Amino acid sequence: MLFRASAKTIAARALDSSLYLHLTEQFSHLHGYQPSPSEARSWERSIPMLTAALNDAGLGDVEVMLEYALPMNSKRADAVLAGVHPRTGAPSYVVVELKQWSDVVPDEDDPVLCHVVSYAQPVLNPIEQVRRYCEYLVNFNGAVADHPERVGGVAFLHNATEFDVGALREIESGEWGQLFAGDSRGGFIDYLRARLSPAHPGAAAADALLAGKTVPSTQLMAVAAQEVREREQFVLLDEQQVAYRKVLNAVRRAQRSDHKEVVVITGGPGTGKSVIALSLLGELYRRGVPALHATGSQSFTKTMRKVAGARKREVQDLFKYFNSFMTTEKNSLDVLVCDEAHRIRETSANRYTPAARRTGKRQIDELMDVAKVPVFLLDEHQVVRPGEMGTVEDIRAAAARRGLNCPVVRLESQFRCGGSDAYLRWVVRLLGLEPGGPVGWDPDDRMQLLLADSPEQMESFLDGRRGRGYSARMSAGYCWPWSPEPKPGQPLPADVRIGDWARPWNLRGERSVSGAPPSALWATDPAGFGQVGCVYTAQGFEYDWSGVIIGPDLVWRGDRWVTDRTASKDPVFKRSTPDADVDRLIRNTYKVLLTRGMVGTVVYSTDRETQEKLRELIGAERRVTVMA
Repeated sequence: MLFRASAKTIAARALDSSLYLHLTEQFSHLHGYQPSPSEARSWERSIPMLTAALNDAGLGDVEVMLEYALPMNSKRADAVLAGVHPRTGAPSYVVVELKQWSDVVPDEDDPVLCHVVSYAQPVLNPIEQVRRYCEYLVNFNGAVADHPERVGGVAFLHNATEFDVGALREIESGEWGQLFAGDSRGGFIDYLRARLSPAHPGAAAADALLAGKTVPSTQLMAVAAQEVREREQFVLLDEQQVAYRKVLNAVRRAQRSDHKEVVVITGGPGTGKSVIALSLLGELYRRGVPALHATGSQSFTKTMRKVAGARKREVQDLFKYFNSFMTTEKNSLDVLVCDEAHRIRETSANRYTPAARRTGKRQIDELMDVAKVPVFLLDEHQVVRPGEMGTVEDIRAAAARRGLNCPVVRLESQFRCGGSDAYLRWVVRLLGLEPGGPVGWDPDDRMQLLLADSPEQMESFLDGRRGRGYSARMSAGYCWPWSPEPKPGQPLPADVRIGDWARPWNLRGERSVSGAPPSALWATDPAGFGQVGCVYTAQGFEYDWSGVIIGPDLVWRGDRWVTDRTASKDPVFKRSTPDADVDRLIRNTYKVLLTRGMVGTVVYSTDRETQEKLRELIGAERRVTVMA
């Protein structure tokens, strides 16, 4: 949230421009960059229209929360109004989306999408956008989780006329999806009066909403079975929903006219790629459309099979690997959803592949040929192994060779790390993955960052979080040898040794040993806490609290990071792997490990000079404290 005050206070501050200066300063502080000129213009033009309507309605004491950040997500509603319901006397909230659009038309094939002259790509119908914001708020804020009736949603297109927006109302739905134009301002005022009382100030209701406990994020693994068999459990917002609809529309075209189309969905960690993948699979499965989910991650695929297919064998069979399609007939599927497509390799063949299956085809070509609508979801900055080559350009080039249309949807909003853009920026600056060098951690209210003085302290702190109901894991750079797994009944070898502290790596095999879960379930089985995870078992997963041990393969010397390939025990690094590739992959590894936590991250370095640099950046006062 950038600013909060009563409607009459905001109206007064808007007159002397102090409001916009404050919004700009707050935006820059929270996001690390200046708001775009179009966003600044929207504040100057739209906020006065909203506060004028509130004051004309006699609702000057209603509390207005501008640029309200949705919980555990970087998406922001333009405004949330807080007050008291005139009939029930209960707290009442209205989510408001303000649009300057005047020339807007619904998509001719899909009314959930619409076209605006100033945008090259279709966007969500504002009714659908605000409806989903309301649904998401109810799903994730404890103040309204049991009282969905307390939330209303409205889109106010103050520059448009009823003639301009009438066609958008084809999808209008109840209290969570109202729409008003400039020439229906009277109806907008009536709507506000019906939900907010002029007799009571809204400060207490706003306090209650802001204090509402954030409902833990719906864990991808825990609801996968319901996700693919019943109704989707995730609320897809803005460009996520656009991506989802793009795929479904491509499927419809393919079914109607023997049409083939490639769709690429790209975004950083936590932008919802896997949520979109599962939502698509669930919807297609419910419709009876032949579709499969595939990844290059053994951990992710096995976890999906175990959780989503716990009771139905056919559900387990929906989850495949990228190298499962070497001899599959062309276009035998309607849809192939390729999750974590940045892990596509040059070829599916390996040393164990029988000669009869060695086709010589590139893996990307196999994946593209097998389905009428192949869908690729990827993050080009999560490549952590030599030979991984799934990029947007690779996919576009493969589509172009076939003369296929290949739209790309880019996801911007991230859900991981509590929805904290500030934390993700801090991580990429820390690791030198963006220019400018490391910066000090400026805490926000979304993500906690702490420094441990020892691995013992880290483990004790995380165990305390588990005692309070949070999930927690420890992971480390691949800087210690990995012993063969023992026979059943024997203790796990404590390979990760730092001083007197020693713990085993996570298992590598497919069976549980001595109470530890198999490799694929380390991140999701509570018994995984006793072992240290590596990037290959952590990638693609998330947990509430993440402890990250930075090993001697990445150390701070003087004014820069230095990677020491000799300190890495990762067998994927061959002598032929160039130093520049090793440097990039080690930094990417720590980026993956540092972005697994949803609530907080605890960091410790085995190197003294690096630990001092982290203390300088994180702040000495943010050290882990462990209760006796």
